[in-house]
Amino acid sequence: MKKIDKILQISKKRGLIFPGSEIYGGLSGIYDFGPIGFLLKKKIIDYWREYFVKSDENIFEIESSLIMPEKVFEASGHLKGFIDPITKCKKCKSVFRADNLIEEETKLFVEGLSVEELTRIIREKNIRCLKCGGELEDVKVFNLMFSLNIGALGDTKGYLRPETAQGIFVNFKNILVSLRAKLPFGIAQIGKSFRNEISPRQWLIRMREFTQAEIEFFINPDEKTYDKFKEYENVRIRILSREAQKAGKSEEEMTVREALDKEIIPSEHMAYFIAKEQLFYESLGIPKEAIRFRHMLPEETPHYSKGNVDMEILFDFGWKEVVGNAYRGDYDLSKHMEFSKADLSYVLDNGKKIIPHVVEPSFGIERTIYAVLLYSFVEDKERGWDWFRFSAKIAPISIAVFPLLNKKEMIEKSLEIFKILRKRFDAIFDKSGSIGKRYARADEIGIPYAITIDHKTLEDNTVTIRDRDTTEQERVKIEDLIKKLDNLLNISNY
Repeated sequence: MKKIDKILQISKKRGLIFPGSEIYGGLSGIYDFGPIGFLLKKKIIDYWREYFVKSDENIFEIESSLIMPEKVFEASGHLKGFIDPITKCKKCKSVFRADNLIEEETKLFVEGLSVEELTRIIREKNIRCLKCGGELEDVKVFNLMFSLNIGALGDTKGYLRPETAQGIFVNFKNILVSLRAKLPFGIAQIGKSFRNEISPRQWLIRMREFTQAEIEFFINPDEKTYDKFKEYENVRIRILSREAQKAGKSEEEMTVREALDKEIIPSEHMAYFIAKEQLFYESLGIPKEAIRFRHMLPEETPHYSKGNVDMEILFDFGWKEVVGNAYRGDYDLSKHMEFSKADLSYVLDNGKKIIPHVVEPSFGIERTIYAVLLYSFVEDKERGWDWFRFSAKIAPISIAVFPLLNKKEMIEKSLEIFKILRKRFDAIFDKSGSIGKRYARADEIGIPYAITIDHKTLEDNTVTIRDRDTTEQERVKIEDLIKKLDNLLNISNY
């Protein structure tokens, strides 16, 4: 069985991730998070918030609506530009995303090509329907947004947001006035986005409903330096330049300062976030060699961007974007000013009005979870069970409490300790089955430490702490237990 198949199996069995509405046959591209998966997702989001938002006094967090009027997306360019190329089988009517189909069948990189060019390749390479072998229609475009008819009469057109960014841009003036924010400053948002994907695939990678964590960082375009970047300029990253891609070469390691000097990264503000992304994902347990930053080619760079450098992770199926870093310029604020007639300018201290530029790091939370599961998973023949080596800061459950035997006095003492610990840590109590099986169940969901109450506990008020990674055990006095666990988990130290 492949590694990813084992992860999928444990994810369902142990309450991490379920297919959405499974009892009704499910819905492709939709997944539900079970009790353990919910906690994992929450821990990752909380850690992201600590690392990128709370650590910076000039980044403010908001929550905007999932539903927005059509005019917003007319202004943003999504009505015309948020499209994917599709082709349909003339025989069985199956629909495919044309660029993905071509890449899978020919290994050619065709992202950004026109529908006419994609149609030509399909004809020249004689690419047929994957389901019935039938002939494919000419390629056309398909808008990925979910449309809504709002109100009792359905006379107001709206959409489920395809990204969290537009909710930030339309609230720019409100935030600027209410907080009297000074450039540079960021507005962050964590929440759901929706895309009507033609062919959802690869589990948590291409979904119709997903969670984003985004920061729109507003800057004065005339200020080219950023003081906070100095702390991170020597962080080393692996970067795939446009030249390397065109020449068929692999990524090269360099500091973010060197990537900036080579004009691969377009600004110090973006370089700052890129350096932090590298450190953040390494701290989640993703190895450095599985992380790279790819300078997107001109033909695949979004319409609003003056330069994209995406962070990609090597998955079991290949490299895939997990964080999109875009220099959006003044595109969004200018467009919303034009369409709404609202003044979204910023007044400098000298009285001059400017339209701020925007640097955007956009994180895919489910893709991050996939990567964490993949690189935390341990196939362990020696133990006899597979398990997750989650970093303590994101482990869904931090502590497990076990009575060694199913005896009244041990259970009572265990519950007493459990009630104390769960006030401070995410903890579970388990008295079912042998102690070996309980260790296995705890390992499977990545619990870093197990507390066992045994005969000696009843004699001298000590317990054993079992380390998930080493399986070594240490005896500790109950009165010192919380302090010991605080030091072991070291959750607050990021």
